[in-house]
Amino acid sequence: MAKPTLSDPITLRLPVEILADIEKIAETADRSRSWVIVRALKAYLTTEGSELLEIAAARQDVRDGKVMDMDDLLDELDGLNAADEKSRTDAA
Repeated sequence: MAKPTLSDPITLRLPVEILADIEKIAETADRSRSWVIVRALKAYLTTEGSELLEIAAARQDVRDGKVMDMDDLLDELDGLNAADEKSRTDAA
């Protein structure tokens, strides 16, 4: 497996209790502190970080006028439900 391209080193200040947890995990997993921190950051970026970016994109869509009126959306969903119900009834 190819090694990832790494950035220049960064400096980070952490609360001592978080650093202590990182060090315990690193020791238990026989890994470096950097390995633990990168895994933690990846998990954050996949969950909460991703959600924040999606919210920011949605807000931009609203500013750009890329929205649908709620009544139109509900009418469209009602139409889809009615069509689905009709196809189930016709198939039976």
